[in-house]
Parts: sequence; structure tokens; C-alpha cells
Amino acid sequence: MRIAHETADGDRTLATEVEVAEGIVSQGLGLMFRRSIPDEYALVFPFSSVSKRRLHMVCVPFDIDAVWLVDGEVSAKKRLSAWTGRGQAAADTVIELPAGAAADVSVGDALRIEGR
Repeated sequence: MRIAHETADGDRTLATEVEVAEGIVSQGLGLMFRRSIPDEYALVFPFSSVSKRRLHMVCVPFDIDAVWLVDGEVSAKKRLSAWTGRGQAAADTVIELPAGAAADVSVGDALRIEGR
């Protein structure tokens, strides 16, 4: 699987090691209790409808970039700090990436999850 960021200059790969959190347990745990994640990693949270989606960084000892999507379009992006970070936005999909991976992503941009 791959997360692609659609830009005017073509696609840019954000992640190639993509994990999908589909069940309630994996969605509830997210990145909790992990010591780190690889540079090419993404954790994708797919939902069946658009709703306010909240994230927290309790028991996550590293910063991340969080991206909220509605129909593949970025509705919000935020850097969440280790242990204390929080964020929320409307989304049908949320993607968690290593800090800095979404630096060039802006609200309104398109992201694709390929190979799913």
C-alpha cells in the first residue's frame, strides 16, 4: 500500500508502509505503546461516514503529523506532540504519519490510499 499526495507537479509518496486500523480495538489503540514508527509509515483509520474525529497522544512518546480527510481531500492537518497532543476535525479517514512527513500537505489537497 502507498499514501500518495497529489500535487501540481505529480504525485509524491508520503508512506509505503501502510497499516489500516479497521477494528474498534486497533482504532482505539492507534499508536499507543509503540516506541517509534519508521519514516515511511502511515496508520490509516477508515470510517463509514464523515463525523468529528478526535485524536490524542496519551502513551505515544513521539510527535506525529495527523491528517483528516473527507472523500480524499484534506480537511485538517496538525502536528501532535508526544504525550500531550490533541486534535479533532471532520473526517471519514484519518492518517497518522511520522512528524514532518506531511509538511508539504495543505488543507484542500488530495491524498490517495493506493493498494487497498
